[in-house]
Amino acid sequence: MIMLITIINYLDRGTLNYMWVANIEYKLVDKINPARMENQAVFNPQTKLYHLVTIKGDGIFQKADYVSFKNNGQIVVNKQGIAYDLGIVDSNVSPEVASKQAKDFLGEITIFFMIAYGFSQLFSGKLYDKIGTRRGFFTSVLIWGTADALTSLAQGKITLTGFRMMLGLGEAGPWPGATKSNAEWFPQNERAFAQGLFGAAASIGSILAPIVILMLYISLGWRMTFVVVGSLGILWLIPWLIINKKGPKEHKWITEKEREYILSGQPEAKITTDRAKSWTELLSNKKNYSVILGRFFLDPIWWMFVTFLPMYLVDEFKLNIKELAFSAWIPYVGAMIGGLAGGWYSGYLIRRGATVDKARKTAILVGGLIIVPSVIASVLVPNAVFAVILMAFVLGGFQFTIVNIQTLPSDLHCGKSVGSLAGLGGASAVLGTILAILFAGQISSWPLLFGLLAALVPLSIASVYLTVGKIEQIK
Repeated sequence: MIMLITIINYLDRGTLNYMWVANIEYKLVDKINPARMENQAVFNPQTKLYHLVTIKGDGIFQKADYVSFKNNGQIVVNKQGIAYDLGIVDSNVSPEVASKQAKDFLGEITIFFMIAYGFSQLFSGKLYDKIGTRRGFFTSVLIWGTADALTSLAQGKITLTGFRMMLGLGEAGPWPGATKSNAEWFPQNERAFAQGLFGAAASIGSILAPIVILMLYISLGWRMTFVVVGSLGILWLIPWLIINKKGPKEHKWITEKEREYILSGQPEAKITTDRAKSWTELLSNKKNYSVILGRFFLDPIWWMFVTFLPMYLVDEFKLNIKELAFSAWIPYVGAMIGGLAGGWYSGYLIRRGATVDKARKTAILVGGLIIVPSVIASVLVPNAVFAVILMAFVLGGFQFTIVNIQTLPSDLHCGKSVGSLAGLGGASAVLGTILAILFAGQISSWPLLFGLLAALVPLSIASVYLTVGKIEQIK
């Protein structure tokens, strides 16, 4: 159920990014024929305007200087999407200026989303520790599903930003929530793999997002796409409340053998004083900064891809909306494989006799060694096919590393403090991402922007190694 809602989470999260800007193609004709089942464009030499009519009959006029062409001028390409439909991008500026405005405004909206997301990360961890994962997930999903559906009512930048902030308040919860749920339902040697499944679900959501969202956009328009995708989470709440009634100690659907296997492999079960630590206590212990700093430096890599990958492929490689739908998912296949492999690998090392300390650190390092060369290579290749394949290695390495960093809270603490530390780590990840987005606004070159992400990897790994010491339960 958590994997399923994580997939839905990433569909909701991707709605704005994938529909923000899109290259829409029109067949150049002498006269609009409503019977033809394709987008059509007619040029008026007197006004120097193109009349662009979609397959659904919607029409707009566009200046000749603001379109581009394919197939020796037989296909007219026009940039459209939410940014243009809501007038957030100035229609009277050149395509180059409009593209920069679209990037900057998307960055600004994402920063406000991240502020709400980070605030929620802080308090979601505490909330889940207090009310439990069942009610915690219910609260989070209800907020974000409603927010995404309501985004269909947006009329401009302010209302759009408000709905995205509401989305961020809800969407942050499952991250500390999943870490806490894994600590409740898995013995320690399986938690990184469980976290890998959670990370893989995020990747599956990212794989499906460009295909599902852009196909809905083509068929229904962006407003109805928000309604459809936002409704999925609300529908998920029904089976969630039915299935997740109790924890493993009391759940009636598992056998005594399963119960014993789960509980006997949890080191925190041996701790009798199960008191939730305050933020002050957590921040005063150096070991906890392995999570806080590790995620501060590493998470911006993921978020920069999630936020800007659609625009990068549209601007750098001139992909149309269908080409984008069937190429933007490829990097997330790598992320899914990396998440599963990273979780399995550290568990494998533990089963082979390695300590938790050695297993987690080795897996974190291996993932970093995959990311750095892949990032550099991905921005040097000349075409979209090679770029997205190399980006699959980038995000695969990221997930390989991050699932092990995200498992550290349950390695270091007992149940009532796991969500709190995971929330602090999530909040620090948000702060790092906001700074990265602000930095991105100062760089006009897409390859340079993505290439610089490689520098974050050694900073993240070093911060884990230098702060955690030995990975073990903090007494």
